[in-house]
Amino acid sequence: MQNEISYTYSIASNPVSYENSSLHVLFAGESQTKPSHALGPKIYDYYLLHYIESGKGIYKTEHHTYHLKKGDLFLIHPSQLVSYVSDEKEPWRYRWIAFTGTEADEQVRYTGFTLDLPVSSAGEQEQFSKLLGSMQEAFYEKKESSHLTSLGCLYLVFALAKERLLLESALPLVDARVGGTVKQMIQYMSTQYAHPISIEQMCSSLGYNRAYLSRIFKKETGFSPVTYLLKLRIDKSRQLLRERPELSVEQVSASVGLPDALYFSRQFKRFYKQSPTAYRKQVQAHPGDKNSFP
Repeated sequence: MQNEISYTYSIASNPVSYENSSLHVLFAGESQTKPSHALGPKIYDYYLLHYIESGKGIYKTEHHTYHLKKGDLFLIHPSQLVSYVSDEKEPWRYRWIAFTGTEADEQVRYTGFTLDLPVSSAGEQEQFSKLLGSMQEAFYEKKESSHLTSLGCLYLVFALAKERLLLESALPLVDARVGGTVKQMIQYMSTQYAHPISIEQMCSSLGYNRAYLSRIFKKETGFSPVTYLLKLRIDKSRQLLRERPELSVEQVSASVGLPDALYFSRQFKRFYKQSPTAYRKQVQAHPGDKNSFP
């Protein structure tokens, strides 16, 4: 005998009204649908993201038809004619959120959902259910802070969805992921250069093997991470030598993460064919042209 399914539907709206903010969750809901339960064809004027917790069904856009199941996500874009229907024998249970805002289009593009690719396999990840459920529970509380809770959850949903889409993607997005990792490395070095960091520490912080990071970094930039970090420090020192004449060479060296002033001077000369002291004298000899010095 087939288990009897209890059909449910609930929804909660954001207690903070939408007023052209950058990103805003309008409402969140959940439903165990009836067999062959259908919505549309219709157009929405906001984004509507669904996560299928169980069962299966069909989602149709103006150009494609998708057969979806437990663990799948599908995103309805604004102003697109869509319809979706639950399976006759295994009707789906899903959670959904609606969101809008002046930055919504940009965030969706960054996540990877497009009109040609509005679906993704999230796998059996409880995080999606928990995050969407947290938004709904926050809205039920009717607090002003519920709005911030929903935004935090929405950004986490975007992050999870982007990771899933990258995993599903072919070589072009793999390349994009490599580029993103290299950007992370550059960002790390650009913010930490003043500290006595090492490439080993950076690799550990980013969670990657040093040999792998060194290989992709050199392929993308033409420099090894060690050389890039050293040149970054020397270039920062040139700025200090120009703009802070009261600092000694030793103080400048320490300020860019190179506490050994003798080593700093050798590396400065290696890159720019003159000592830090000679560079500073050259700048001071032409004070009117200080901005023209690299």
